[in-house]
Amino acid sequence: MEPFEEQNSPTDLELKRLDPSHASDYRTLMLEAFHTSPEAFTSTFEERASEPLSFWQDRLQMSEDVPCKIFGAIADHALVGVAGLQFHQRKQTAHKAKLFGMYVKPANRGAGVGRKLVETVLSAAYIKSRIRQVQLTVTEGNDSAVALYQSCGFEVFGRESDAIRVGERSYAKIHMARFLSR
Repeated sequence: MEPFEEQNSPTDLELKRLDPSHASDYRTLMLEAFHTSPEAFTSTFEERASEPLSFWQDRLQMSEDVPCKIFGAIADHALVGVAGLQFHQRKQTAHKAKLFGMYVKPANRGAGVGRKLVETVLSAAYIKSRIRQVQLTVTEGNDSAVALYQSCGFEVFGRESDAIRVGERSYAKIHMARFLSR
């Protein structure tokens, strides 16, 4: 895999895999995401707000055999962005992983935080030798996210009409993939 060049990244930005000690901050950030950008996620604010802290701690378990890893961007001691990497568990799809749950606080957008999160997820996928591609979905119309993913090597491979509904409004999802060169 080609190394990534840092572009427009805050100098005090720390990227790390989150662990259960980050559960409260992770919960707060994701509830903000679900509330402010409901069209970007399949989970709703109401569904996730009712989950106990243990739900969020479980998502952040550090065992190497967990089906997903959550990465965080920390600036000035605050969690400002997150992205997850979910591994397929079935033998015939174990070569694929999914980037999911990407969110950057509005005040931190445009500073390279999203790019660094995507790069971190791709690096984590590359470390798993079986992973050959990383897929994601993005809500149609989120042009800045599509542009970010394309600049990180993702290509569109499909469009899913009526993928999610927020109230009575329907949203399509764009399916994208990045193949990892080995």
